[in-house]
Amino acid sequence: MNTVKVKKAELSTIVAEKRRGHTKIVKEAIEGYRKQAMKLLEDHIERLKKGRHQIVQIYLTEPQDHTKDYDRVLKMIEMHIGPTIEISQTDFAKYVMDDWEWKQQFLSSNSTYSATAAAAMGSEDIED
Repeated sequence: MNTVKVKKAELSTIVAEKRRGHTKIVKEAIEGYRKQAMKLLEDHIERLKKGRHQIVQIYLTEPQDHTKDYDRVLKMIEMHIGPTIEISQTDFAKYVMDDWEWKQQFLSSNSTYSATAAAAMGSEDIED
């Protein structure tokens, strides 16, 4: 079976739930990134105030955000005519199982700044 029919309302609820989990990680990661960047900059400023001359560089991976992917799917579901939607096995993996092609990279890069992403690294589901 390469496709499955799903209830439109149920699919919308599931995707919205997955989007909330994604957004939680993004918000945590942005805040963690901001704090880490500010700390590194403040450390550099303190060393410069003490007269230590050095190259000032900061390399931090920017948090990833794929919220638009969820928004696109939710809009597609909203605009679909009819009570059921036929989706492929690949789309089912993304929309229902939250198994996107970018998922592991998203969790890996954001786990530096987000405890939720770090906890989800080994699991297949992000809880709210």
